[in-house]
Amino acid sequence: MSAVKSPPAATPIRGRGRHPKWPSEGSLPSPAERASFGKTVRSLVPRQDHAMFDLPADRRDPVDLLEAQARTRLPDLVPVRYGRMAASPFAYFRGAALPMASDLAATPVTGLPVQACGDAHLANFGLFGSPERRLVFDINDFDETLPGPWEWDVKRLAASIEITARESGFPARQRRRIVLAALARYREAMRDFAGQNNLQVWYARLDVDQLQAQLKPRGRLRKAFDTGLARARSSDSMRALAKLTADVDGRPRCVSDPPLLVPIRELTEGQEEATGLEGLLHELLVSYRHTLPADTAELLGRYEFADIARKVVGVGSVGTRCWIVLLLAPDGSDPLFLQVKEAEPSVLAEFVGPSRHAHHGERVVTGQRYMQAASDIFLGWVRNTRGLDGRQHDFYVRQLRDWKFSANIAGMPPSWLRQYAAACGWTLARAHAKTGDRFALAAYIGGSDVFDQAVADFAARYADQNERDYAALLQAIKSGRLPCETGV
Repeated sequence: MSAVKSPPAATPIRGRGRHPKWPSEGSLPSPAERASFGKTVRSLVPRQDHAMFDLPADRRDPVDLLEAQARTRLPDLVPVRYGRMAASPFAYFRGAALPMASDLAATPVTGLPVQACGDAHLANFGLFGSPERRLVFDINDFDETLPGPWEWDVKRLAASIEITARESGFPARQRRRIVLAALARYREAMRDFAGQNNLQVWYARLDVDQLQAQLKPRGRLRKAFDTGLARARSSDSMRALAKLTADVDGRPRCVSDPPLLVPIRELTEGQEEATGLEGLLHELLVSYRHTLPADTAELLGRYEFADIARKVVGVGSVGTRCWIVLLLAPDGSDPLFLQVKEAEPSVLAEFVGPSRHAHHGERVVTGQRYMQAASDIFLGWVRNTRGLDGRQHDFYVRQLRDWKFSANIAGMPPSWLRQYAAACGWTLARAHAKTGDRFALAAYIGGSDVFDQAVADFAARYADQNERDYAALLQAIKSGRLPCETGV
């Protein structure tokens, strides 16, 4: 997907923008023409309008939306999901991507599409290892990715910053400065990318050397950052092996820690059924191999299936079917852990139209490759047409741990959170510049902080609404409407 090939034609976005079109068809518009078009959009969708958040009279109940999602989730894990969401307003926000998408559908949009993350909140950014074995900072969750409005990603990120800062007890002025730092970095980065050529934008990345250069050599933040780097580099399959397995008859087997980690042998009634299911999963791995580049498929072929377990992950994803697969070299050494995670329709699909990919695992993988600077070499997808419930399920596959590290944003002092939020703003702009029309976007946003201030206003208003919705969740749990299991 590239804006160079796809000018911003009207898209099926149910928002309040007027979805402008190019004035004429024909040859590809020049960067100057595309920038001029971006400025023209301001007259149709003024930047100040992005501050708007007016709930329609027929606003859909967020609890209803969460219950609708739960219908396709594993029933024994739905209480765990609600329990995790009940932990705090930000935890609720993490699990409420669908309610926010529904709310955003009533806000102004420019009609300038990008490959949207769909869930661009602070906790969905972090460090991981590139194929070149460099630590990079990037978006790390793409379950909801779909072509859609760039504004929705920006607003979800801004709202997540405001909510996080509130939970940390920061005063209003300080919170606004942090939110504005991220928005200013997004705007400045987009303008920088508009001055670069296609290859420069495509190769741009934020690696640890750049992040370290922004920190004082002997400051507290630098020490904490260096500790995080060391932890990231040790987060690999060997560490996962020690944590997630135990020796059984000389071979590592997944340990049992229900409901968070349940080996497949405990999900079946007998050894014969377990053996049959393991055979089915082995067939699925063979199918998955065909979605990999030839060299990675060759590498995967050097491993053998060893064990599999169901594993609970995240907040919003709890209840979807997620497996960890242990692979070993024939001699029982050299572990490789893969995560096989269910991919359902994006929460954006109802509002922007369905994915062009019939396979939702492929949708996730394609979106991730578009948006990230460097992606896991084991990214692939597979469809299970004979699940335990007899239904079809789509999955995507990636390494379980590959130098991955997520910062503890809840414990960050204001100055740390400001730098972290700014890094997220740059990263999101890079992803949007790769997949959207960076010239039109940069021209629309402009050089002033008009757009920044408007979105900061929106973020504060949405944080207020998030608190009300969080209270509604707690009430639904208290009344018994929603099952809840805490502490897991």
